[in-house]
Amino acid sequence: MMTDADDAPWLTVVGWGESGMAGLTPASREALEAAEVVFGARRHLRLLPSLSAEVREWPVPFADGIPELLAERGRRTVMLASGDPFWFGAGATLARHLAPDEWRSLPSPSTFSLAASRLGWSLEGVSCHGLHARPLTRLRPHLHRGRRLLVLLRDGAAVMALAEWLGRVGFGASRLHVLEALGGNKERERVRMLRADADLPDDIAHPVAVGLEVDGDGPALPLTPGRPDAWFSHDGQITKQAVRAATLAALAPAPGERLWDIGTGSGSVAIEWLLAHPDNRALGIERDAERAERARCNARELGVDWLEVIEGDAAALLAESLASGKELREAPSPDAVFIGGGLCEALLEALWARLPAGARLVANAVTLESEALLAHWQCRAGGELVRLELSSAAALGTRRGWKAAYPIVQWRVVK
Repeated sequence: MMTDADDAPWLTVVGWGESGMAGLTPASREALEAAEVVFGARRHLRLLPSLSAEVREWPVPFADGIPELLAERGRRTVMLASGDPFWFGAGATLARHLAPDEWRSLPSPSTFSLAASRLGWSLEGVSCHGLHARPLTRLRPHLHRGRRLLVLLRDGAAVMALAEWLGRVGFGASRLHVLEALGGNKERERVRMLRADADLPDDIAHPVAVGLEVDGDGPALPLTPGRPDAWFSHDGQITKQAVRAATLAALAPAPGERLWDIGTGSGSVAIEWLLAHPDNRALGIERDAERAERARCNARELGVDWLEVIEGDAAALLAESLASGKELREAPSPDAVFIGGGLCEALLEALWARLPAGARLVANAVTLESEALLAHWQCRAGGELVRLELSSAAALGTRRGWKAAYPIVQWRVVK
């Protein structure tokens, strides 16, 4: 006689918490009791009762365990994952290696849900971050006074590092709710509140989350494109604030899109592209090694450390890519391209041949020669030419007058 267990996928991902078996649903209990193999991290396995299944500790780093798991195809297998496996958990990583009919997920409450419940915070009103293996600077765009964040951290040392970093960027007055072993027994679960600039206890235990109430006199990163130039370290090679705002509007970033920023300089345009949505990606191309490293540093400081910057001449790199028939340094084709430096006929020829249909191109020119080049290409490929002229008030003897910046000619086109 066939049973539901016989029809079930070979792999069940079970959401596991500090309460162990007591916090499981009946379906999760049944999956564990029927399992032939159970995988879990060491801290999960310590809460596991005696089972008839073979129990294996998941290795570190996480990726090393995937081949071992896949080798168990055909056996009833359970993987224990923290809380909700598809909420900053292991679920999505595993699903990429499996067919849809090979697995099922039985979640438990996530640490975010438990933390919000303990603090009385509306979960939809807070920003949630998993920073076990990511830099703390990912929080920088979210540091606005009065905002609430829930942050999962690796251990007590990471909580200390978070408090120190908050003080360094001007938010030492923020309140930290340190939540340890949420969902566990009364002896282990603990919630403490203190200021980031206070002396933190040295007995913060893993697993730990922090509820952060942002406060302090540090500068908040504006939400709109065209952030002030002062946010970016640069040597003068930067698309200035007002022009950058117009450039980002023309590039029109949408979620999940990829930008190539050619002549990236300080990285300001690519960084603002990434700030538009966390799923966006950007590749900067910069021939000057010092500027390339500066762009990377700017990206890290402003919370978008996934900006990739390659060094080299863009025209030569594109020509090489075309000749070989390979992707540019294995980078997928872009949805949009910005040319802020290195504009020349060879670059436009190679780039236009490389761009997929529907890609957006925005190029800025300041010299007469580059203006003429863009005018020629606008006649050839279409699009629109826009002239941006900006003036600012400046001293003129004992009075004031308008001081004009060099005008910018911008070509905007969709291939």
